[in-house]
Amino acid sequence: MSLACCVPVLECVYCLACARWAWKRCLHTGSHDSETWGLATADEFKPVPHLCRLILSVYEDDLEQPQWAPPGGYGINPQWVHHRRSYEHTQGHAPPYLVYVDHENHDVVLAIRGMNMVKESDYAVLLDNRLGERQFDGGYVHNGLLKAAEWVFASECETLKEILNQHCNYSLTFAGHSLGSGVAALLAMVAVQNRARLGNLERQRIRCFAFAPARCVSLNLAVRYADVINSVVLQDDFLPRTATPLEDIFKSLFCLPCLLCIRCMIDTCIPENVMLRDPRRLYAPGRLYHIVERQPFRCGRFPPVVKTAVPVDGRFERIVLSCNATSDHAIIWIEREAQKALDIMLEKEKIMGVPPSQRMDQERRTHAEEQQVAIQRIADLSIPDTHSPYRYGTFDDNSICVERLETEGSSSTWGKFITKAFNTDESGKLVPKN
Repeated sequence: MSLACCVPVLECVYCLACARWAWKRCLHTGSHDSETWGLATADEFKPVPHLCRLILSVYEDDLEQPQWAPPGGYGINPQWVHHRRSYEHTQGHAPPYLVYVDHENHDVVLAIRGMNMVKESDYAVLLDNRLGERQFDGGYVHNGLLKAAEWVFASECETLKEILNQHCNYSLTFAGHSLGSGVAALLAMVAVQNRARLGNLERQRIRCFAFAPARCVSLNLAVRYADVINSVVLQDDFLPRTATPLEDIFKSLFCLPCLLCIRCMIDTCIPENVMLRDPRRLYAPGRLYHIVERQPFRCGRFPPVVKTAVPVDGRFERIVLSCNATSDHAIIWIEREAQKALDIMLEKEKIMGVPPSQRMDQERRTHAEEQQVAIQRIADLSIPDTHSPYRYGTFDDNSICVERLETEGSSSTWGKFITKAFNTDESGKLVPKN
């Protein structure tokens, strides 16, 4: 009798929790994530539109006769493309990429394209991960993305070393979008850890720009590499805000109602500081740049503003309920809005008349101070050691999702694809077929 009386109470508690979650989500907009951040400068944001166009050029079959060029073209010299690597070259180990020697900006760029939704190898890279599976430099990273980054580095380090030896004053830049952003970010971290293989390249000459970044590194790594990695997010983009591991989303495609209910309860019942203390939880890497072009309760687009910070709390932790959540993920829209924002910043700085050297010195000091504050904040959180077990996790047990996938997936196109492309090992993990 007493147990039966508890059921309505539990139902009410659950409904209230769901209502609170829905209320928070409906009121939360993309601009709220960066409302306390500082404004980016034109000098630090200048490479962004150019690198977007470089990533877009990876999609072209022939750069001499481009078919998908944005307005104004790619702004690159096809003769400066050192080499390109397609899916045939990478054999599924990594997305396609190109190496571009930018003599105009004294930069060597390795640009990686985003995920191809019809390529099984890209899904294999994405699904090759479990929570806390792979450690790197005192933190946790996405296993499949790190494998792809290590493969690219092993394939290209000698070529990059040769180019950098020929151009001693050039920097090395890794750039990627979506799936490629995770590979690029981890590739930059691998390069920093193996600078001897690049001819003892200085750390300050290595940088990365991750566009629409995947959550691929733990919090301590995200902050420690903020001087190297820069993540660019357009307004309401869903991917940097997807706290649930991507591999769990794809594996749980046919039990999404269950997934959303669990996520609802987690968001409502677990404080953010508890989630921050989980050393295995993955985040968008490095310094964050947020392009804001829409305001809450106002229609239309506004002149884009770029906010930047190295946050610890509120690091794109909430998914935004927006009809633009997927369109803001597109590299084409990121390039357009980034170029608009850069033009506005250049015009404002031209009016203010601040000397470039003074702006750059102030920018370096501000960035270094922000990174130190973030590192101190992580120290204050007392995050457990990476080798210590932690009771909180984000869908640590994948067996339920895999079982549901096996039972429900057989009657769907997606399930047939998963069954065809992947096997389930003894631990319940999806592994690509040979």
